[in-house]
Amino acid sequence: MSSPAWPRLAYSAALYALSPLIGWRIWREQVPTYSRLQRLGLRLEPLPSAPRIWLHCASVGEVRAARPLIEGLLARYSTHSLLLTTMTATGAQQSQALISEQTPSDQARLTHRFLPLDFPGAARRFVRSVQPELAILFETELWPNLIHACRQQGVPVAVVNGRLSPRAFKRYQRLRPLMASTLANISWLAAKSPADAERFNALGCGTDITRIVGSLKFEIACQDKVSEESERLLQEWEGRPVWVAGSTRDGEEALVLQAHRQLLRRYPNALLVLVPRHPQRFDEVAKLCQTESWTLSRRSLQQPATKQTQVYLGDTLGELAVLYAAGRVAFVGGSLVPLGGHNVLEPAALGRPVLSGSSIENFADVAEPLQAAGALTLVDSSDALADALADYFANPERAQQAGRAGRAVIETQKGALDRTLTGLASLLSR
Repeated sequence: MSSPAWPRLAYSAALYALSPLIGWRIWREQVPTYSRLQRLGLRLEPLPSAPRIWLHCASVGEVRAARPLIEGLLARYSTHSLLLTTMTATGAQQSQALISEQTPSDQARLTHRFLPLDFPGAARRFVRSVQPELAILFETELWPNLIHACRQQGVPVAVVNGRLSPRAFKRYQRLRPLMASTLANISWLAAKSPADAERFNALGCGTDITRIVGSLKFEIACQDKVSEESERLLQEWEGRPVWVAGSTRDGEEALVLQAHRQLLRRYPNALLVLVPRHPQRFDEVAKLCQTESWTLSRRSLQQPATKQTQVYLGDTLGELAVLYAAGRVAFVGGSLVPLGGHNVLEPAALGRPVLSGSSIENFADVAEPLQAAGALTLVDSSDALADALADYFANPERAQQAGRAGRAVIETQKGALDRTLTGLASLLSR
């Protein structure tokens, strides 16, 4: 039974009405080596030969989380090429970094493009140009016109690592007719948890195509050997209490610095490695540190962290794991401010005890088992953050135990990748 067209038509009309603002977004989210016309489904450079699988991730975090799936698809479908799309410039840069780390033969089969904005014409042009055998959307990337264009051209659409936080679910409920008509065009949905599956079903996704497979985020590799650069930093900072605040957001750096100031009263030689989430804020955070009279070194300027350095700004792309590995304790940002948190599994996979603010609803499914195992501690203020850091520095054995517990949780939770690849295989065999 076909879904009604009016919700999608109303949505498209709203997009056209907002096109001036959307045009500004096109101009802002840009990488010099890409044509801005890709945002309209135009000027797509030639792709590797078909058959082709298309995977879409929103931005940096999703590309990182999708890495096991990307590498699994490349390994399982050696005659296929894989197109990876993102919405943001930082996502494009993360994708290029991922491609560069593949073997030469896989690099030739893996390409990145910007996803066009969800105008009807742009969606049709994109799908017609790419001609994928399968479209895979990561987490909650539900673009009505793109999904409709796939349906029109006979391309099955899968949603993998599907998640809907309670906050997102409430927003989508206000658009239920649009979401129901969009989800009616989905061929298979792999939900992260029973709660996510229930929310998708409540919005109109058929229970017959919904499967609960677990979170792909747990497929992150446990890195027994850190990179050469991490080893160099560990030796350079040896003997100092080093903590890493990663993926921090606007308004959060001030709280992190406040916690560090308190920590310095107990550990005068402590070093904070501060890594903002978005590169466009690197200079802003550096200015904040200078305004507050911190002794600052910037990684982008190749400034070493001397004995006098109090804050080391990790203002480079693609090195968060390297910096997490060089610290003793990790704090994951987006959580002391009400933004839902970021991926707590990355430092846990490196064997580091993890701290996070209490706003972690976007990662509740992965946070809960880590917290239950003692690998993750939630704090609700800069004072609590400073106390938790001091406790770990005073009890290194407890820190090591928490790090081991995090790795053990990740190992026991694995399996979502195999279940996801099995479900996708059934779509490709049709």
